[in-house]
Amino acid sequence: MNESEPIPSSPMETPLTAAEKVRTFPTTPGVYLMKDKLGRVIYVGKAVNLRNRAGSYFTQAAAVDRRTADLVPEIHDIDFIPTESEVDALLLEARLIKDVQPRFNQELKDDKTFPYLQITTREDFPRVEFTRKPKTKGVKLYGPFTNARKLRGAISVMQKIFRFRTCTLDIEEEDDRWRWFRPCLLASIAQCTAPCNLRITKEEYREDIRRLKMLLDGNKASLIKEMNKEMQQASTERKYEKAARLRDEIRALENLKLRGKLDEHAQPEVFYIDPKRGLSGLKKIFKLDKLPRRIEAMDIAHLQGGETVASMVQFIDGLPFKQGYKRFKIREVEGVDDFASMKEVVSRRFRRLSQEGETFPDILLIDGGKGQLSAAMDALKQIGIDPPPCVISLAKKEEEIFLPGESEPRRLSRHSYALRLLQYLRDEAHRFAQSYHHLLRRKSTFDEGGSGGKAKDGA
Repeated sequence: MNESEPIPSSPMETPLTAAEKVRTFPTTPGVYLMKDKLGRVIYVGKAVNLRNRAGSYFTQAAAVDRRTADLVPEIHDIDFIPTESEVDALLLEARLIKDVQPRFNQELKDDKTFPYLQITTREDFPRVEFTRKPKTKGVKLYGPFTNARKLRGAISVMQKIFRFRTCTLDIEEEDDRWRWFRPCLLASIAQCTAPCNLRITKEEYREDIRRLKMLLDGNKASLIKEMNKEMQQASTERKYEKAARLRDEIRALENLKLRGKLDEHAQPEVFYIDPKRGLSGLKKIFKLDKLPRRIEAMDIAHLQGGETVASMVQFIDGLPFKQGYKRFKIREVEGVDDFASMKEVVSRRFRRLSQEGETFPDILLIDGGKGQLSAAMDALKQIGIDPPPCVISLAKKEEEIFLPGESEPRRLSRHSYALRLLQYLRDEAHRFAQSYHHLLRRKSTFDEGGSGGKAKDGA
């Protein structure tokens, strides 16, 4: 029997009432269908335990509960469709609600907007999104779903298999700047293939989305059969890495019967950087006249407590622009003095920009606290240059932001897109400075004190 067909009652048996019939239901996952006296489906629900969940409607509490009091008297018959897992039950429930449109699935939601799973279709790397306001164009919709938290949990479970992205980044395969973008935590835990770093081709990523759609459409058996065939072919062609990945995905699909409840898999938003929202946030927070396009960040570092170096990274439209990165050897400061070193670097950078007639960055970000920011402002004042529209510093310990003329630091929400973008810049400047360290250390090791060559210097 096809899993989408309800289990019928035997015509030879005395018909059971709905309350009696539900006691014969299995204690496994599935979908139950409640019908009125005319045999019309009036409500569709899902369950991890069919007997317990469907049986809960035939209690005294359900008869008087505001949410179910109108439904219970209408239930004349009930059937069920077994599924292999709670994920399958959730997806089947959504398909049935969409196809049958039972009356009480609408009324029991108190006019709240149903959640949907939305897949974008007009992007190089389609996004998979949870939404209560589905778009009408450029998307493939699945739903409506009746439980928002369980849908979020299902998305997380399916993401572990198909490793699709759920972020809002506008990623284009031909835009080479994405090669320098830092992926979010999901890439580190192998739950996303990181198209934001162009670690996967558009064709490979879209193949994963196609498989996801097969699962969402209820074709899991066909999908597993197809993937098994592809795995065997990959093995025959000695593409062992591809074969191993397919093997793991097949096992994950076959083992969707996860321990615990589905809503326990719903995960909070991971730490990812959204350049567009980050720039919009910076414009609003710092009251800039226009959206910042070019941001430069500076960091000071020390080579084994001796030689001091500095780094400058440049972001354009919220993404790293590697051609604009620069390194500096500190020339005029003896010993370890971060403030004086920052003053020297800022002076050299902006004097050169001024001499060459180059524009200044929209935002200059200094790694450090109030002291480093004051050093940067003093440098600009001494060389007679008006500062960029926005000069700020970001102190790492408490992630406090200091601005010229403000005695108290600003503290943004840890979930702020603007703060995340600033942290990305600060961390990238620090990484670039440390890489200079390693370069100079290798030179000092092999060239007797580092005289055997020069790294590219900023000015």
